[in-house]
Amino acid sequence: MKPSASKTTVWGTRLGFYLAAVGSAFGLGNLWRFPYVVAENGGGAFVLLYLMLAFLIGTPFLVAELSLGKISRSSILSAMLKLSGDRYQVRALEDPDFNMPKWMRAFLPYIGKVALLLTLSVLAYYAVISGWVLHFLIQLVLSSAKGELVNPESSLQFLLTNGWLQFTLTAVHLTGVAFIVAKDLEQGIEKWLGYSVPLFGMLVVILAYRSISLDQSQAALRFLFYPDFSKLKASSLGQALGHVMFTLSVGFGVMVTFGSYLRERASLPIAGFRVTTLDCLISLGAGIMIFPLVIYGGFQDAGPSLLFHAVPKLLAQIPGGQLFGIGFFLCLYLASVGASIGLLETVVANLRETRRVKRSFAAWAAAGLALLIAIWPALSTNVLSSLRFNGHGLLELWDAALINWFLPVVALLISQVVAWVLSAELKKAEFTEEQASSGELLYRHWIFLLRYLAPPIVLLALGLQLVGLLHH
Repeated sequence: MKPSASKTTVWGTRLGFYLAAVGSAFGLGNLWRFPYVVAENGGGAFVLLYLMLAFLIGTPFLVAELSLGKISRSSILSAMLKLSGDRYQVRALEDPDFNMPKWMRAFLPYIGKVALLLTLSVLAYYAVISGWVLHFLIQLVLSSAKGELVNPESSLQFLLTNGWLQFTLTAVHLTGVAFIVAKDLEQGIEKWLGYSVPLFGMLVVILAYRSISLDQSQAALRFLFYPDFSKLKASSLGQALGHVMFTLSVGFGVMVTFGSYLRERASLPIAGFRVTTLDCLISLGAGIMIFPLVIYGGFQDAGPSLLFHAVPKLLAQIPGGQLFGIGFFLCLYLASVGASIGLLETVVANLRETRRVKRSFAAWAAAGLALLIAIWPALSTNVLSSLRFNGHGLLELWDAALINWFLPVVALLISQVVAWVLSAELKKAEFTEEQASSGELLYRHWIFLLRYLAPPIVLLALGLQLVGLLHH
């Protein structure tokens, strides 16, 4: 572990930060969530909308959160407390040209608290989906060892109707993640992601290549990349924006935490652009990998279980399907662990800073709390299956509410705090230290996007989603 002057831990290497940021950013969302959201919104036009929003809104938000963490040397909750003057009294972080109203000063800590609650809630249902992946991975490994084929329909049906099996798998996943996060930064998170993220990337490339060799790949690629704007819905803008926030880990405070571990020399604009670019490439790779499988399998239903309906059944029909399936679900599970680490680390960092508890205690306590919350999504397909709205079950509603509504709102609030409240001099230094002229121009564009372009787009997305709900 390498100490810094103002914070006890920093990333051991620049590569360590990139692996953690990318591992947290793309995660399971790009492989599990991206395909079914694209399927629900008609394909290529939605993908184009997603890519545009990723760079126009996602990157500025990502740089904003990294800036807040790096400048304050704090995670989201203590950073907001510092800016509010509450408890920490670090008024030097404020912009002297901005006269912050009293109501705003009192409101800032609640942004941090809501972000943490959002992080725990997403970690809880994310861990349930990770348990699904673990279930199929175990089934495939055991069947392969016995020389048998997995029966995908019965395996999926058994999983979805057995809530306590889902809860047990969720507990196993969270236990493993807590064990990694309980280690110190370099020995735990950096070491794990140093091995898993490169392996993940390699598996995506191999599986995408294998998938496009299927006869249906041409139709799948046309669906994925040919924009038919007539297929977009009123809610598509909100769903694309929410997915950008989700896959970039923006709005949770994850990138605030990761930014607080950065060294002074780190270039935030470059880091933000690289992470966004890699995230988009992984999303597109996931689409190339999955849609040929879905079309080949003849599945039309979209939703959280789309991947688990289509892929296992297909694996039983293609040559080498068992080994292909093991690689595929190993890829998915590595992704889910990387993203879960980022979410849990965010909660742990905030507990350590505000409650002064040990890392190990914070990791296990936060994982335990996430497990309690996970009871609801784990039972959503069985015991609580009667709880439905507009044909959607509790898990889908949980996902939509958190990702399409709460996440963009919290991400927007954090970005506006950075844009208006955080010291302009300190922010500008992150852009202009190396190249004064181009850095100054880049800074002005970034501030413009945060202040004047992002708010109307986010509000429009939320408004269109509301219209879609009212007309459903």
